[in-house]
Amino acid sequence: MVANLNSFVLPMSFPERLASIRKELGFTQQQMADKVGMHVSQLKRYEAGSSQPTIDVFRRIALALNVSADMLLFEPDEHGPDERLKLQFEAVSKLDGKEREAIETMIAGVLHMHDAKRWTQAIGSRS
Repeated sequence: MVANLNSFVLPMSFPERLASIRKELGFTQQQMADKVGMHVSQLKRYEAGSSQPTIDVFRRIALALNVSADMLLFEPDEHGPDERLKLQFEAVSKLDGKEREAIETMIAGVLHMHDAKRWTQAIGSRS
């Protein structure tokens, strides 16, 4: 089961997000603590915001909840590229040199056109 991104519309802190995802997945605090390999009182401290997990524990929490670490830390608008783009970039990285170079050239061209358009609009708005 994977957490639903729609439940993260309002800004939440890590403790709120942790508790929200845990509840959405139907885990009690004890079940979650067992799954992560920690004492339930420590999980309660994380959810209350009175303690912060180490990097190792944070990683285990993300794995137990089947979510990315950035989903636990960042607001939806703070996430990196969307999944579709990630998959496309991974596919491009597996292409042979000439194919990859052609795609990199096309991307660079589109980005240059975007920059030129933005500069033109900025200059035009000053007139």
